[in-house]
Amino acid sequence: MAACRRVQRLLLLMFICGWIGSAHGGKSDTENAAENAERGKNGAGEGKAAAPDGASSVRRSGGWKLAEEAACREDVSRICPKHAWNNNLAVLECLQDRKDETEIAADCNHLLWNYKFNLTTDPKFESVAVEVCKTTISGIKECAAEERGKGYLVSCLVDHRTNISEYQCNQYITKMTSIVFSDYRLICGFMDKCKDDINKLHCGSVNTGDKDIHSQGEVIACLEKGLVSEAEEQPAITIKEDCKKSIMRVAELSSDDFHLDRHLYFACREDRERYCENTPAGEGKVYKCLFNHKFEESMSDKCKDALSTRQKLIAQDYKVSYSLAKACKPDLRKYRCNMDTAMPRAREAKLSYLLLCLEAAVHRGQTVSGECQGEMLDYRRMLMEDYSLSPEIVLVSRDKGILEGHCQKALQTLIQETDPGADYRIDRALNEACESVIQTACKHIRNGDPMILSCLMEHLYTDKMVEDCEHRLLELQYFISRDWKLDPILYKKCQNDASRICHTHGWNETSEFMPPGAVFSCLYRHAYRTEMQGRRLSRDCKTEVQRILHQRALDVKLDPELQQRCMTDLGKWCSEKTEAGQELECLQDHLDELVTSCRDVVGNLTELESEDIQIEALLIRACEPVIQSYCHEVADNQIDTGDLMECLVANKHQKEMNEKCTVGVTHFQLIQMKDFRFSYKFKMACKEDVLKLCPNIKKNNIAIVVLTMCSKAANKSKNLFPSIKFDAFPSILDYRLNPVLRKACKADIPKFCQGILNNAKDDNELEGQVISCLKLKYADQVRTHDRCESEGFSDLAGQVFTSPAKNYILSMLAMCVVLLFLMGLLCGRITKRVTQELKDR
Repeated sequence: MAACRRVQRLLLLMFICGWIGSAHGGKSDTENAAENAERGKNGAGEGKAAAPDGASSVRRSGGWKLAEEAACREDVSRICPKHAWNNNLAVLECLQDRKDETEIAADCNHLLWNYKFNLTTDPKFESVAVEVCKTTISGIKECAAEERGKGYLVSCLVDHRTNISEYQCNQYITKMTSIVFSDYRLICGFMDKCKDDINKLHCGSVNTGDKDIHSQGEVIACLEKGLVSEAEEQPAITIKEDCKKSIMRVAELSSDDFHLDRHLYFACREDRERYCENTPAGEGKVYKCLFNHKFEESMSDKCKDALSTRQKLIAQDYKVSYSLAKACKPDLRKYRCNMDTAMPRAREAKLSYLLLCLEAAVHRGQTVSGECQGEMLDYRRMLMEDYSLSPEIVLVSRDKGILEGHCQKALQTLIQETDPGADYRIDRALNEACESVIQTACKHIRNGDPMILSCLMEHLYTDKMVEDCEHRLLELQYFISRDWKLDPILYKKCQNDASRICHTHGWNETSEFMPPGAVFSCLYRHAYRTEMQGRRLSRDCKTEVQRILHQRALDVKLDPELQQRCMTDLGKWCSEKTEAGQELECLQDHLDELVTSCRDVVGNLTELESEDIQIEALLIRACEPVIQSYCHEVADNQIDTGDLMECLVANKHQKEMNEKCTVGVTHFQLIQMKDFRFSYKFKMACKEDVLKLCPNIKKNNIAIVVLTMCSKAANKSKNLFPSIKFDAFPSILDYRLNPVLRKACKADIPKFCQGILNNAKDDNELEGQVISCLKLKYADQVRTHDRCESEGFSDLAGQVFTSPAKNYILSMLAMCVVLLFLMGLLCGRITKRVTQELKDR
């Protein structure tokens, strides 16, 4: 309690030095301070208050001056400007703020300590504070209610420093704290609460005078590092709860003026002059300036270290940032961001919690002040630039025993906290790498708009994209694609649909039943529903879902479900497919060889492409000339339903068709033959017939052949034949579109038709030629591979005998044989009769 009284009185005394001079017959502030210091010798500081041996007496008619003391005279004349010698406070500040390489005598150090210590013993200071800060005290209920005479009043004024509007009172509180923060032993209660931790962490000595001014700042810095290390769960580092609160309180009180953080002040003094010379002190401006230059090559290592420690304290408690706490205080209260009683206070104070809470308000369309959003932007960028400011990431990156999934989860949380999807500039690396692309391809979009990221994705793998930007963009999109909320446009348009259909919660809330990665899957399953199927998405939401699907098709890593389930197959079948879009095509080519879980995902995605081929963004880019010339009408339709691909197939031989487009269209035709679901029109027209007439079918890739037979036998579906005509005829010309023929004649085609394969300049020339070659060889009775003949007929016979219309087909074949026999008899009789008539003539 005595320590508290000393520090509170100290703060008030410093103001008296400049305010009370006229009341003492014109004495200067230093004279009155000296007299008060001498009168203040009491039981609490009798032995400590006296100046060291060799110091002159303080009772001088002309007033006591630090510059005239023998212990400090030489140091003052060497370090301090002459105009400051008559002002004790100026001399004190000069000696405290000296450069590291400038040393002062030990006796002078001790004299300075005793001078400051004795300033805390005058019992009149609180009464003067009441006079100077009268209006302020009456306006702050907490301070007005404090008990007088125990030193609590000044402590309350310091706590409410941001609310002090009186100029003299505010200047006094602000300036004099720099004196207190020069030595942790002068901070009220700090020594009592942190003594054990100081010794345990070997941060310094608690004995008066054993450490000089610089090392006393190091004590607090050492404790701050210990607190940061404990947050990162480093072993053998635990700090008492009372000391933790004191450390954070000291950091908070020094948040507006970097002079008050003595360790950082000395560590970054030269860097401040280099980078922030014109930045005024106060309101945390110097801190923010130094933060912005933290990764400059010329920034000193000791300053970087001090800045990182400060940033980590801000990450633990946002109030350590003066500007952030001040700017966002009304919004925090408005949206009740610090009113969750079920949450531990330590978590509630974290910077991440503040950001998530206020970002949730912004995404809900609520108003957050521009000043607060500006501060949030700065600190979101800060977290994004330095992963070490997030203890969870530091922990999982250090512990090799933790699974990779935990690291990804920690990174995913960081992306949600920083929310770079809302403003790409938060990701400084992306901003710098993509600046040229943004200036050319996206110059029509306002700087900082969320649509910038969408614009960059639209130009991915185009001539306007640069390699570095491509890598940075995919890195960020990897995480955004795994949480639908991180795309602000998608969230804005679809939050109501997601709540109605997928039962989601708020922006910063999660559910075990509907994790973030599953919400988008839920949305796109409802995006292509018809009115008959019900529960459709709104028009705006469907447009955004289609946009995301188009972007995800560019790279398999942007489709979380596809990458997770197909990782093994990608390595097994597609390790050499490195160009854009090749990995998905490779998986589709090996559809039958994929594991079940991967095959299901690829099948569902391919089925979706059949309904909206524009999801294949790379194919659409390649086919742009053909689309503009022949298919622009169907391309403009919001609902594709397979019309665009049908148009591309129909115009496959036009001169506007380039090689990439031809390959893509042919690939899609090949895929369609593997599963009847991959042709949207065929599926919609024949789905009921397949289920009804061919329930035992096991391989969907021969469904067309089987369904043709079934339809001829049953002849029950009116919509069947147009669809069969569309899908079956291409296989007559192109052997690649007939899976059975391609499989059965795999060995014979290169054996007998290699010349055609070698001479073909493009895929179009293969259409019909290979089948003609095989027919010619068969007509010449060249023995083709047994497998070519046997498997084709055995597959056909197998399908006949497994068909539900087996009996009907066999009876029809028997009737055909009988009919042929009867026709033969009839022809024979007619021939015999004609011959007989000719003879009779």
